[in-house]
Amino acid sequence: MREVKRKQLEAGGWKIGSAKEFLRLSDEESAYIELKMRLAESLRERRQRERLSQTDLARALKSSQSRVAKMEAGDPSVSLDLLIRSLLALGTSSRELSRIISAP
Repeated sequence: MREVKRKQLEAGGWKIGSAKEFLRLSDEESAYIELKMRLAESLRERRQRERLSQTDLARALKSSQSRVAKMEAGDPSVSLDLLIRSLLALGTSSRELSRIISAP
């Protein structure tokens, strides 16, 4: 958020904080969500780099386009297992997967 906007909101009585603070997430919960979002973003980037539509990827995964959209959005109904299997199906190497998982 821009500093000017932050100051305006604070002057208006708003408290500025993180999603972790607002939702009262533990460090573990926050780390889990961040990991899931990194995997979801990597899936979308990899799919686009391969010039595949969500429908193309869904066909390869024997799934639906709406499920792929949920995976890329980090939907709570999508497991880490499904995100990882999908990345592997797109040709993501173990090394690349390690980099995604270990990113700060």
